[in-house]
Amino acid sequence: MPSKDETLSDLTIWLLAVRDQRDKVAFGKLFDFLAPRLKGFVMRNGTAAAQAEDVVQDVMLTVWRKASMFDPHKAQASAWIYQIARNRHIDVARKENRPVPDELGEDPGQEPDASQILAVEQEASKLKQALQQLQPDQRAMIEKAYLGDLSHQEISTQTGLPLGTVKSRIRLGLGRLRTELRGLR
Repeated sequence: MPSKDETLSDLTIWLLAVRDQRDKVAFGKLFDFLAPRLKGFVMRNGTAAAQAEDVVQDVMLTVWRKASMFDPHKAQASAWIYQIARNRHIDVARKENRPVPDELGEDPGQEPDASQILAVEQEASKLKQALQQLQPDQRAMIEKAYLGDLSHQEISTQTGLPLGTVKSRIRLGLGRLRTELRGLR
């Protein structure tokens, strides 16, 4: 345990509580804080949303099971957990015989700063607003394709709509989203 003079991050405090007392409340806080960040990390490295959620679940389960191995003298809590995420992502990529993205070779380092988190939250809010402005049929197709991670054919089968209709609605919806979100990046 670090000396009393050293300030511990919330992540470290939560992880130590999980390690030392199997504290489920602390684990919940750890999960709530890290899960969206880990999902973003995995998705930025080429994993689909649904699979990224599975990876995050595996990572957090590993954190719970192996918390006893965490040593705050050797690594920060965030670095320790991101290393688990990186390794799990590489395992999944190897299992699928996909090339491992170069970015995963790098240590994710420190947590994103507050301005990065705020920027992502603002972008997400603008995207939600733009999605709400789409026609309901276009929004439904885009949500199924990009949030539901379904192929155009799967959407066609699920909805009973012709494949051309599904593709047209997605294309038109994406065009409108581009217009609405112009200047965001």
